[in-house]
Amino acid sequence: MNQGTDDPRIAIVGLGKLGGILVEAFLDQGLTSPGNVRATVHHAANAVERAQKYGIGVSTDNPASVRDADVVLLCVKPYGVGQVCEEIAPHLKDGALLMSVAASVPTAFIESLVGERPVIRAMPNTPAVIGRGMTGISTGRFANSEHLEVAERLFNAIGRSVVLDEKHMDAVTGLSASGPAFIYVVLESLAEAGVKVGLPRDVATLLASQCTLGAADMVLQSGNHPALLKDAVTTPAGCTIDGLLELEEGGLRVTLIKAVVKATERAAELWEE
Repeated sequence: MNQGTDDPRIAIVGLGKLGGILVEAFLDQGLTSPGNVRATVHHAANAVERAQKYGIGVSTDNPASVRDADVVLLCVKPYGVGQVCEEIAPHLKDGALLMSVAASVPTAFIESLVGERPVIRAMPNTPAVIGRGMTGISTGRFANSEHLEVAERLFNAIGRSVVLDEKHMDAVTGLSASGPAFIYVVLESLAEAGVKVGLPRDVATLLASQCTLGAADMVLQSGNHPALLKDAVTTPAGCTIDGLLELEEGGLRVTLIKAVVKATERAAELWEE
């Protein structure tokens, strides 16, 4: 791609929910301009509506959308990556950077279909919709530091990113991508507990949500291990230690660990189905 360009030509193959979030973030933050974004949808009936919604060119023609693109975002389901790559491979410009957000699909598989091209694998999560997402990023064989810089700049538009060896990407899916669902269960349970002890439901939900948000920010901003922050809340013979004892007896810690392990194992299977 044109390294260092301030207005890259971007193609989004599969303008679904995540693709739309990315388009809005790129445009809102001035990372590219509407005239330099092309996207595709599976059904022609959706093309006009989404073109009007985002102010970009939208069609059902994957090859045409990628022909002049500097960056190609593959926002399709894991089972569709192979077919899409075979379809667009002959039409990619020299140096085009491919970035896939399809869970579990290895960069080597994409490279086997598009040739010796830079490929980056990324796994965002749903809080990206409010700009608080977390994206794991790994590089394929032919991607260099400049390609990685482009990927980080684009995905930081929806939150934060972390660069990892690709062997960790299924774990990123199991923890970070699936994790919001686990946190929502915890939040729901805390709010239900508040109702149980007499709080109005809206107040209980607010307390549980802001408590979770504040605790997460404490970890991020302080850099301290969560265990240290937990100990700071837990005063001798106080109420918190009694609550923690109930959590340990109920197996919350082990259950959450097992949930991430199971989600990680499942992530590794998706692209083969």
